[in-house]
Amino acid sequence: MLATLIQNEASFDESTPITHLLIVLPKLDKIPGKYRLPGEQMLSDVLQRRALPLSSLSEKPLSATLPNGALCTWVMVDSDQSHFEQQTCIRQALQPLLEESPVEISLAVYGSMLQKRHLAGLAVYIAWINGAVLPVRKRKADRKSLEKITLYGFEDPDGFSLLRAQAEGNFLARGLTVLPPNELTPKTYREQIKKLAANENWQYEEYDLTQLREMGAGAFVAVAQGSQTKDAAIVHLRRQVNGGQKDRTIALVGKGICFDTGGHNLKPARYMYGMHGDMNGSAVALGVLLAATRANLPINIDCWLAIAQNSIGPDAFKQNDVVTALNGMTVEIVHTDAEGRLILADTLALAAKENPDLIIDYATLTGSMITALGARYSGVFTNRDYLAQNAVAIGKSSGERVCIFPVDEDYKADLESKIADIKQCLIEGDADHILAACFLRHFVNDMPWLHMDLSACHHKDGLGAVGTEVTGFGVVWSIHFLQEILKIMNKGIGKNR
Repeated sequence: MLATLIQNEASFDESTPITHLLIVLPKLDKIPGKYRLPGEQMLSDVLQRRALPLSSLSEKPLSATLPNGALCTWVMVDSDQSHFEQQTCIRQALQPLLEESPVEISLAVYGSMLQKRHLAGLAVYIAWINGAVLPVRKRKADRKSLEKITLYGFEDPDGFSLLRAQAEGNFLARGLTVLPPNELTPKTYREQIKKLAANENWQYEEYDLTQLREMGAGAFVAVAQGSQTKDAAIVHLRRQVNGGQKDRTIALVGKGICFDTGGHNLKPARYMYGMHGDMNGSAVALGVLLAATRANLPINIDCWLAIAQNSIGPDAFKQNDVVTALNGMTVEIVHTDAEGRLILADTLALAAKENPDLIIDYATLTGSMITALGARYSGVFTNRDYLAQNAVAIGKSSGERVCIFPVDEDYKADLESKIADIKQCLIEGDADHILAACFLRHFVNDMPWLHMDLSACHHKDGLGAVGTEVTGFGVVWSIHFLQEILKIMNKGIGKNR
C-alpha cells in the first residue's frame, strides 16, 4: 500500500509541526531571499564549517536536526544530469529520513513553476517507491511503511496519478519477487494472480499441464514435468479498453520460474541461492499490466505468464531430449539450466496466435547478460529498428536504462541441430544472451517483438529511483514505452514496419 499524498501549493511554514522534511532545490549558487528556506542559517553554517559551496548539495545531500527536533535533508537537483542521476540524487537524500521509519514525511520544493513541477514529481514518486516496505517474514520488522506524504510548494491537479500507477506496478513486481519459494509456488502464484484479476476486472484464463500436453506445448511441458506438484500453467490475462485504441493490442509475456534448481545440470549453491527470483519477468509483466490499468492507458493488453518450476525428479527433462514446441518446431535439449527460453517459446507462440500489434517479453534469462552489462542496465533485443531506437530513448527518459543487442540472421547458424529443427542453446554458453534471443525469435511469427533480458532486476545498493536490492526494473520503462508506441500507432504505422 502506497502512502496517501496531501498537496499544498503554499511554501512550507516552519511553524508547521513535522518530524521529517526533505527540501528539494534546483541547482543554485545562492539561495534567493524569496524562498524563505527552512533551516537556512543552519544549512549555511554547516556548509561553511565543511568549506563546501551551496552547489555541492547537487553532489551529496546534507542532513541535520532542526531546532524543533525534526530531521531535515537539503538536496539540489542538477537539470543537466540524466534522469537516472536525478532519481539517484533524490533517493539518496530520502534515505536517512526513511531509515527512521516515519509515519509521515514532508517534501518542500522550490524554484520556478516548471522546476517545481519536475522536482515535485521526482520527490513524490521516489517517496512512494521507497516509503512502501517490501514483505518480510521477520518477527520484528526493521522498518514500517510510510503512511502519509505532504507536499509543499506545488500542487498537481491530477494528484500525480500516472506516477502513482507506475509506483504501484513497480511495488507489485518487487513484492512478488521477494516472496520465498515455499510461499510463492506455481499454485499459490496463480491463486494470487486470479484474485488480482478479479479486483482489476481483467479476464482470467489458464492452461494447465494436461491442456498444454494436448495442445502440443512440448517445450513448456518438458520443463514443468520435473516438478512433483504438477501445478505449472500458462496464465492469460486480458485487459480491454472502451474507446481509445480498442482495435490495438499489446502482448506482454513473462518468465515465471518460481524456483530454478538448474534441473539435471544442477546449479552450484552460490548460483542456486536467490533462484526464487527467477519469476521476476512474470512479476514485471504483471506490474506493467497493473500500472497500465491504474493509469488507464487507452490500449488493450494481453498478458501471458509462464509459471512453473525447474526441478529435479524422475520425470525431469534431460540433455539430448528432443521436444516439439507449440508451433511445431523440434528442439534439441542441450542444457537443462536454459529452461527459461523453453517455457517462453510456447508462451510466445500462444501470444502470437492472437495476432497482437506488438509482443514484449520479460525474463531473467541469461547469466551472460549480467556478464555483458553488469546490473545497472538491462539488455534489449528486437526485430524492428524503430523499436530499438525508441527503447534506448525511453531508457534515458525513464531512468531505467537499456542497451540494444543484435539478433542478426547469421547467429542462427550457431543453433543448427543435426537431429532437430533447432538447438536450445550451445553447451559452451558463448554469447548466450544473444543466442537465447535468436531462439525466442523463432516463436513470434515475425511480428513486432521486443525481448528484455532483466540483468538489472537486482542491484545491491538500489538503482535509480529504487533503494532496494530488488529493483522492479522494467515496469516504469514499459509504461513510458507503451505511451510512445501509442503515438506511433496513432500515426498509422502498421504491424509490418
